[in-house]
Amino acid sequence: MEIELTPIRIGDLYAGFSNSEEEGVFGYGGKLNIRPKYQREFVYNDKQQKAVIESIRKGFPLNVMYWVENEDGTYELLDGQQRTMSICEFLSGNLIVDWNGTLKSGENLTPDERRNFENYQLMVYICRNGTDSEKLEWFRTINIAGEKLTEQEIRNAVYCGSWVTAAKRKFSKTGCVAYKIGSDYMSGSPIRQDYLETAISWFNNGKIEEYMAEHQHDANADDLWLYFQNVINWVKAKFPKKRKEMKQVAWGELYNKHKDDVLDAIDLEKKVSALMKDSDVQKKSGIYPYVLDGDEHHLGIRTFDDNTKREIYERQEGICKICGNHFEIEQMEADHITPWCDGGRTVAENCQMLCRECNRRKSGK
Repeated sequence: MEIELTPIRIGDLYAGFSNSEEEGVFGYGGKLNIRPKYQREFVYNDKQQKAVIESIRKGFPLNVMYWVENEDGTYELLDGQQRTMSICEFLSGNLIVDWNGTLKSGENLTPDERRNFENYQLMVYICRNGTDSEKLEWFRTINIAGEKLTEQEIRNAVYCGSWVTAAKRKFSKTGCVAYKIGSDYMSGSPIRQDYLETAISWFNNGKIEEYMAEHQHDANADDLWLYFQNVINWVKAKFPKKRKEMKQVAWGELYNKHKDDVLDAIDLEKKVSALMKDSDVQKKSGIYPYVLDGDEHHLGIRTFDDNTKREIYERQEGICKICGNHFEIEQMEADHITPWCDGGRTVAENCQMLCRECNRRKSGK
């Protein structure tokens, strides 16, 4: 893999600049994909944009940018989108700044001011001829300036192609269709690629890079989109009452395991509602996988606090309730006399101190 530090004139960067909601944003004579279709939207605020222009006006250095060269000789902007967009929007007349005491856009600059601005050189690291694994390693280890890329944004750059473009159309834009049907059941932000990353992980059992490499040049992302719709429709059918805790559930994993189970939505809701009211259940989002597989580990059942442990230890005089031997408190564990699943509460009256071996043995039954 080759990584070359290359000075790029602002005038060359701006050449052929176009900004289309549908087709994306391009510059550098149409060879630089500044914002691939439906990638992260422009997020710099007005103050940040003006600071970029002020730095260039004064000849101050900007942080380096990172481009990736594609096989056809075009480029994709990995990092520096916000600075690049600020520059191009200024030159195209869409950003007005205080230019040495006068409000100006790029269109109002004098010929000398415009020429000096366009001659400013940006420092760009260009990555060429790397394998997927080499690119991933480099992208993850470079100290990218500004707002750091997410893991999925890095993957999008490495595996850019027709599949990523199609997938972003569904999963990676504010108000995208994935957000419209899934926002009640997922956390994160589409424009930071959280929805796309989650959907691929669910679909391919966590092997995101493997899936993207295999499908990089597919013409569409229909399989992923159909799967995502099936997951959301299954959730709506089995758990029709919406709760904020649903956003923290790995619904795709539950769908993969239980989509063929015979489940009654009314019965599930009764169980979920009762558990939501149970103060011993500390992890409310774990209720949903629990009602499907019965594993109490999902629930984070409240444990006895240190004061209760000390109280019961002193009451038992350090004697394990099962084996009858004496232990120091550090060698003992608090145990529910009546298990939580049988209605036992996490209160002193339902607590006993057992040595670790006896408690493990009891828990394993």
